Amino acid sequence: MRQIDPDFLALPLRRLADAALQRARDLGAEHADFRLERVRAETLRLYDARLEGSMDADDLGYAVRVVKDGTWGFAAGIDLTPEAAERVAEQAVEVASVAAPVNRERIELAAEPVHGDVTWVSAYDIDPFDVPLHEKVTLLADWSGGLLGSADHVQASLMQVKEQKFYADSAGTTTTQQRVRVHPVLSAMKAADGRFEEMRTLAPPAGRGFEYLTGTGWDFPAELAELPVHLAEKLAAPSVEAGDYDLVIHPSNLWLTIHESIGHATELDRALGYEAAYAGTSFATFDKLGELVYGSPVMNVTGDRTAEHGLATVGFDDEGVATREFDIVTGGVLTGYQLDRRMALMKGLGRSNGCAFADSPGHMPIQRMANVSLKPAPGGPTTEELISGVERGIYVMGDKSWSIDMQRYNFQFTGQRFYRITSGRLDGQLRDVAYQATTTDFWRSMEAVGGPRTYVLGGAFNCGKGQPGQVAPVSHGCPSALFRGVRILNTVQEGGK
Repeated sequence: MRQIDPDFLALPLRRLADAALQRARDLGAEHADFRLERVRAETLRLYDARLEGSMDADDLGYAVRVVKDGTWGFAAGIDLTPEAAERVAEQAVEVASVAAPVNRERIELAAEPVHGDVTWVSAYDIDPFDVPLHEKVTLLADWSGGLLGSADHVQASLMQVKEQKFYADSAGTTTTQQRVRVHPVLSAMKAADGRFEEMRTLAPPAGRGFEYLTGTGWDFPAELAELPVHLAEKLAAPSVEAGDYDLVIHPSNLWLTIHESIGHATELDRALGYEAAYAGTSFATFDKLGELVYGSPVMNVTGDRTAEHGLATVGFDDEGVATREFDIVTGGVLTGYQLDRRMALMKGLGRSNGCAFADSPGHMPIQRMANVSLKPAPGGPTTEELISGVERGIYVMGDKSWSIDMQRYNFQFTGQRFYRITSGRLDGQLRDVAYQATTTDFWRSMEAVGGPRTYVLGGAFNCGKGQPGQVAPVSHGCPSALFRGVRILNTVQEGGK
């Protein structure tokens, strides 16, 4: 049974929280919450099967957030004594008091049931920080060495994070959580005939432990065995002819389009303009809720912070809200947003759906993305069946580069591999491919989604947002999907103009 590490539980969690929360109450705070966390991160990088770099970071501290006179106050500290926690609470209240005269929006939080003394641990088997460093390096070096015979150079990396959080607030909620995530990547590079190509593994990051690299959840040996063949085919592939094509897009590529054109666009703080100075706004403004035809009738998108092995999966968010699944797009229509407690009450949307997150004890929680996913069709087609319905098209696999405007509306995406589809069959690889569209045109062109057997949970460790900047892990699941009449660019020709 997975358990929270004893060394974390041995910290004076409750004594610090009690001291900070009581001091905030004494100073007149309407709301106060205390969050102590330890975030450990390790990254390994290998080049041509040799260790190039290793980073091991350990961040331990706590934060006090208050609402005083309808104004936010926040402060953080690292001294693990009740007296220091009281001083941090005093600083948070002082910040609120100083800011109150210029505050133009009274802060009030949506109600949330009290969750008393709850523990939650993510779904993993082997803590990657329990695995000796030399074993990780040896595994990556062995994988790299197997590719070097057919590639000029190979890069390998492994990112691992263990996040532990203790949360308590003045309403009585107390939660203790631990989650683990890993992201292994290998890239093979080869030059031929004056051209250079790279091929990367499609294995997504996952809310799993080290078992992910040794046979649970992904078959790395099988993928690595096929990688040199795919790379050689790409080197010999013809350049695409620009024009309109039908596309069948694999989850290894479509997850990123979901992230950029749906995930970010349906963050309510962004839709209301709170991110305009840094990360932009959204075309999916609040007045369009329940009316905007986002996509075709087969488009059903949910936010879910409970998905097994999801990177954004937790039991409770950083405002003490119990997480759940919720609708964002239903039958092609915009039906929901991602919320924190303030946004939920401000727009009359009831309870928060648990999307508050801070990436370190030194940062204040902001509204961050849930695992935003496109649902498969029950009993829906296989990827091969989707391809069989295309006369002239392209099959897209793997993510690479992308661009999208500040309203999350105009975009283009490339990928790792592209296959010509001719009369319902794959007909060799193409290169220099990018697809371009507006968000609504693209999702309205989606004619069919695959069944559950085509569904894959992709994602990223490093979604950026906020000032000061924060990064958050997030997954996006989706099936393969068929899109009709999407504009294809030739990236070499377009780049040369």
